[in-house]
Amino acid sequence: MTDRYAVIGHPVKHSKSPQIHTEFARQTAQDLSYGIVEAPLDGFVEAVNAFRADGGKGMNVTAPFKLEAFSLANEASERARLSGASNALKFDDGSIAAENFDGVGLVNDIQRNLGYPIRGHRVLLLGAGGAARGVLLPLLAEEPRLLAVANRTAANALALRHHFAGVGAFAAGGLGEFADTAFDVIINATSASLTGEAPAVPGSCFGAESLAYEMVYGKGLTPFLALARASGAVRLADGVGMLVEQAAEGFLWWRGVRPDTRGMIERLTVPLA
Repeated sequence: MTDRYAVIGHPVKHSKSPQIHTEFARQTAQDLSYGIVEAPLDGFVEAVNAFRADGGKGMNVTAPFKLEAFSLANEASERARLSGASNALKFDDGSIAAENFDGVGLVNDIQRNLGYPIRGHRVLLLGAGGAARGVLLPLLAEEPRLLAVANRTAANALALRHHFAGVGAFAAGGLGEFADTAFDVIINATSASLTGEAPAVPGSCFGAESLAYEMVYGKGLTPFLALARASGAVRLADGVGMLVEQAAEGFLWWRGVRPDTRGMIERLTVPLA
């Protein structure tokens, strides 16, 4: 029998997940189907339960339901627990397991695909919301020389540092706090690019060898990437690789086999111009 999976969100029709997972299934000869579930804003739990009752094996979870997905699960990884959010659920023998692969996808893309080592280097993470929270543990695991979290409201960055105090240390403060430091990797985890704005990060944080990484994907040269280029950064990347890499980790979790990601990343990449 063909196993059923889906992505759930609101809205979700724009999602690339069906395309990605259908290709992964073809590549690995897995007998599965992958669809879309658009749940009403007040109907996430009901939609998940209906999918499970109809034989569903797992779901990817996108905005705005990642917090609800974590709350619904009765098992959770440390990544999901520390982020308080889940982007993948697995259904097995009446249980719901929660995972968060966003950070692993980010780290894999930066290191494997883009060739930028994190260990021993300086990393600046912009933002202190859910996107930043979801990637901190995998970034800390790579043991950067310096990991700094900068946010428009410094108190939120400091609160995040307190939340992660038991698993790793990082610097935290306002967006202008690290103006005297040049970073090797600068990651935009704010929502500024979605509204056509650039985070107010000092240009001095970028160097000629810096990688400027935009978590948003498919938007071309976002205001953040334009700022990075104007500040001297040569290497620019958006989050398409993160999207595909986190999907591959979820596929491995569900199916026990990890697909190759290169072809799908190339297929979904749009010019940064």
